[in-house]
Amino acid sequence: MEERSEESLAFPVRVFRLQEEENVETREEEVRVCRQAADQELSLLLRTERGEQQLVVCNAHRASVFQFTVSKEMDFCQVGGQSFLVAVGNTSLLLQFQTPADMRRFQQRLRRRDEATDAERDQTSSWQHPGCEVSCLSQQQSLLQDILRITTYQRAFLANEVDFRDKVVLDVCCGSGILSFFAVQAGARRVYAVDSSPMARYTQTLVQSNNLSEQIRVLEGEVEEVSCPDLVDVIVSEPMGYLLLNDRLMGSFLHARKWLKPNGHMFPSRGDIHLAPFSDEQLYFEHYARASFWQQRSFYGVNLSSLHSPAVDEFFKQPIVDTFDVQILMARSVKHCIDFMETTEADLLRMEIPFVFTLLQSGLIHGLAFWFDVAYSGSKSTVWLSTAPTEPLTRWYQVRCLLQTPLFAKLGQTLSGTVLLVANNRKSYDIHITATVDQSGFRSGNVLDLKNPFFRLNFIPL
Repeated sequence: MEERSEESLAFPVRVFRLQEEENVETREEEVRVCRQAADQELSLLLRTERGEQQLVVCNAHRASVFQFTVSKEMDFCQVGGQSFLVAVGNTSLLLQFQTPADMRRFQQRLRRRDEATDAERDQTSSWQHPGCEVSCLSQQQSLLQDILRITTYQRAFLANEVDFRDKVVLDVCCGSGILSFFAVQAGARRVYAVDSSPMARYTQTLVQSNNLSEQIRVLEGEVEEVSCPDLVDVIVSEPMGYLLLNDRLMGSFLHARKWLKPNGHMFPSRGDIHLAPFSDEQLYFEHYARASFWQQRSFYGVNLSSLHSPAVDEFFKQPIVDTFDVQILMARSVKHCIDFMETTEADLLRMEIPFVFTLLQSGLIHGLAFWFDVAYSGSKSTVWLSTAPTEPLTRWYQVRCLLQTPLFAKLGQTLSGTVLLVANNRKSYDIHITATVDQSGFRSGNVLDLKNPFFRLNFIPL
């Protein structure tokens, strides 16, 4: 008996083939392609059959134009505001959605399958080392155009030239390889640049075109899988995500220490997570109002209001990525330090940050704001990169976590509690917050999913 699709989701799209090749097959029954007009509007079906996701594009007559099976061999990434690039083997297709909302729904559904795969792997391992996922050149371009990020790394390396001169360097999750090139500029004798496919092949192209094949050797694969030929004097990387730890690339960075010589150096060397209470009534009610859609009592004749409360709960689980004026902060920040030379991978699984804030003003406390600094400490100089709201804006912005219920506190009173960061199987963290105004005994808290933030900006660079 024929099995039916377990679930499906349809989107109107336009499709552009970036490589004109007919009858492309990378693996049997994985990709089927036929020629179609570039300006023809098609329907994209994302469906699950027998536990596998299928991407099927149909024309107006519901005939299949092409079909992908989502697999490890497939590479995909966002391009611009409402387009998505899918590549398998020699076939690259650009899917242009009608709206950014459609593309986000598509990404979320794809992500569900990734998360299920992660969960299956987690049954045999308590810690997942994510691969280096920033693989598309469009994303690498955004990273390279982040002037503050690029200049900080180059300045840190050149200011500590003594640590690089005639030394062996390991570049973890190297991306475009820009840090490997900076290491050579600082005098490195040999650099091992590690990244997974396909980015490793792009890195190799840049190395060869810059005539640095003798100094830079590209190792293709995840850092947990490759074998570095030598012990190294320096490890470099950019493992930071939102709130420092999102995407959990820090685990790969620390894992690479097994190749570090005694008295070696790591760039960055430490990270400081800062947190402080804030008051922002507009943000709180704006976030609450996002669920107003579910208050409708006659949505095409259907009463949706019974789901309003669950919708509010779901939205409040989203950390908010944005920036803000420091005047909304109600106390001096508390700092939690992570020494990358000493912290173990196991330490990253569960981190508890206790806090006691003395309020500098009276008012409602709507949540906690987070940002981070990282230090590049060498033998000659320490260079800092800060994402604080008082510093120039970076691609990491700041992160704010709302309390379920605001707390009123007076000038001079204390707010105490804990922030517990627990690693999950989605390459991120669950954030558990508890907070109490000590003098009144009023308590509040929240549990948030750092993997699913709400971007409160018109444009967020990748």
